[in-house]
Amino acid sequence: MSATVQKTTKRVLTRRGVVWLGQTCNLRCRFCYFQTRIEAKDHPEHPFMTLDKAKAIFDILRNHYGNNAIDIQGGEPTIFPGIEELCSHSAKIGLLPTLITNALVLAKREALQRLKDSGVRDLLVSVHGLGQNYDDMVGVPGAHKLQMAALDNCVALGMPVRFNCVLTKSSLPHLAGVARLAVSVGARAVNFIAFNPFEDQQKGERSLDDVAAYSEVSASLVPALDILRAAGIEANVRYFPLCQVPEAYRQHLYNFQQLPYDLHEWDYASWTFTDMKPQRMRAGELSPLVSLRQANARSPMFKGVPNYLDDPAISLEDEYRHSALIRAREHCGYRETPACQACGMRQICDGFHGDYAAFFGTDEAQAIQTPTPGAGPIVDPRHYINQQEKIVEPEDAGWAL
Repeated sequence: MSATVQKTTKRVLTRRGVVWLGQTCNLRCRFCYFQTRIEAKDHPEHPFMTLDKAKAIFDILRNHYGNNAIDIQGGEPTIFPGIEELCSHSAKIGLLPTLITNALVLAKREALQRLKDSGVRDLLVSVHGLGQNYDDMVGVPGAHKLQMAALDNCVALGMPVRFNCVLTKSSLPHLAGVARLAVSVGARAVNFIAFNPFEDQQKGERSLDDVAAYSEVSASLVPALDILRAAGIEANVRYFPLCQVPEAYRQHLYNFQQLPYDLHEWDYASWTFTDMKPQRMRAGELSPLVSLRQANARSPMFKGVPNYLDDPAISLEDEYRHSALIRAREHCGYRETPACQACGMRQICDGFHGDYAAFFGTDEAQAIQTPTPGAGPIVDPRHYINQQEKIVEPEDAGWAL
């Protein structure tokens, strides 16, 4: 890890944006959020948007929403025509680019060198398994070999990397191996992504062949976290109920209320804008700009709150908290179990996803007691994550440390 990288336990709201360039990809991951859109070339979100449209979105994220970094997604962004020019534009305007990538194209060192020269700050590489297991998961023979060559190139060229790893049933035997791989290549962070059936996955595409119970995940996840903790590598677990890991590991758990405090996660305000259909399609004009408070006010959860748009008592952090509640309960159908209702952490945990409960029920839920007997529930979503040391990039140091 570079000596210039710093760590902090200070939690501030992220300023990172996200964009989807189009659902065109060189893999066919069976757990992908966008399976239908990647397979169907006539889907309006399948083709890549134009370079000019992407640049216009980037300018808005930087100049209107104040983002200082961006996660660039596809599909697969390394096959986007003009990706080097787009990354160069992004870096030039102060929107430091990360590519969320399977990295297969980067097995050719010259391709990685071009991206580095264009100003890419780091890569978030999707490492969902190892060896033949990975090839089977992504539907492409030889994919693991290409990905390992790409990671070797990252080491050789000094390109910083982080990992994403989806916690599917077939990935669980490989979590410790993925953690050891992260150590060997000097990855700055590893994100484990649990059950969250967004996008196409809400239509019943995900089955019990891929989905593991929380208790099954935890048995493989905790040893992997131990490997990363021992190596000093930041580890984050997305969308996992707090009660499903021992207390010492809850500092790694980021549900919707914790995500805004992860500098490598997405700003809810600009995410609301880029998630709108016109910003995800090749065709069409960009949507009118919307503030986070305006977006919240449209939700049934806050639509009836008097003077919500003008209430000075609602802070910026309140807006992000409200957005988190909307995303969990309204968009994703999270539900509280009887154990959740008796839990001292119920105000900072999303509970169980409704689709997950339909698969497995809710018997795994356990009520966590508050640290002080008789005290009320914990209300600060940073209660556990305040203990975690997180990476701060040099460019962010003056704001985030």
